[in-house]
Amino acid sequence: MRAAKAFLLVLFLGWAFAATADVAVPPLTGRVVDQTGTLSSGDIAALSQKLRDFETRKGSQIAVLIVPTTQPETIEQFSIRVADAWKIGRKKVDDGAILIVAKNDRHLRIEVGYGLEGALTDVTSRRIIDEDITPKFRSGDFAGGIIAGVDRMVRVIDGEPLPAPARNTNFGSSDDFDAFGPLFAVTMFGSLGIGGFFRAVLGRLLGSLVAGGIIAVIAWFFVSSVPISIIAGVIGFIIGFMADLLGGAGPGTRSSRGGSWSSGSSSGGWSSGSSSSSSGGFSGGGGSFGGGGASGSW
Repeated sequence: MRAAKAFLLVLFLGWAFAATADVAVPPLTGRVVDQTGTLSSGDIAALSQKLRDFETRKGSQIAVLIVPTTQPETIEQFSIRVADAWKIGRKKVDDGAILIVAKNDRHLRIEVGYGLEGALTDVTSRRIIDEDITPKFRSGDFAGGIIAGVDRMVRVIDGEPLPAPARNTNFGSSDDFDAFGPLFAVTMFGSLGIGGFFRAVLGRLLGSLVAGGIIAVIAWFFVSSVPISIIAGVIGFIIGFMADLLGGAGPGTRSSRGGSWSSGSSSGGWSSGSSSSSSGGFSGGGGSFGGGGASGSW
């Protein structure tokens, strides 16, 4: 009997603790994080692209978060925890802003980084909430309200003089893959396809050199950068030169066992599958927040 009472006591205490625990800050999986299923996949994709284009042009970061509730915290307490965890905006510029909606609580907030408090003031943030967002929320148009609010936030931030966005040098991101994907395809095809022909005619070393030069010229048309074009040519030369050594007589190359021509494609090959940019590839830039912004309800 005592064991049963102890078990019930532990169960009750665990339930009471869970009921009063703070809502966990969701991981930053993209520019738009919707934990309620309110926005369609098309809405999320369009809004994410809008925010990506804005960041590329202006440098500032805006993120959107929709959660069911922030209870037992107020939305102000929850928002600053999100801001501290996500660190939206550039480090030392602090030009980030987050639109947070607690759907079941019918509360929302615009959290503003230090660097935007002169433009996206508390009064301006409140006007965006009252004039652009909540009227649409009251009619059930959540996507329209969020888009309208984000559009006005973008217009306000556009009027703020901020440092120009730095050139992105992280070649591992999905945006950079979109830019250099065709260049990668040219390098691979040139080294294995075109290179195979010249290696068969001129020999492995000279043929690989000629193919590398052709690849460099083609690459220049894609990126208009001499250093990158030279790098592409060198990579093409190395791939072409090593292809035969690894046992892959490329298309149009002479077989190493005899004088016959081989036109078979190499096994494995290169896949031109597209890179998904809807997940990952986005993170806060280290921006700081101090509680600026405004809250509202509908």
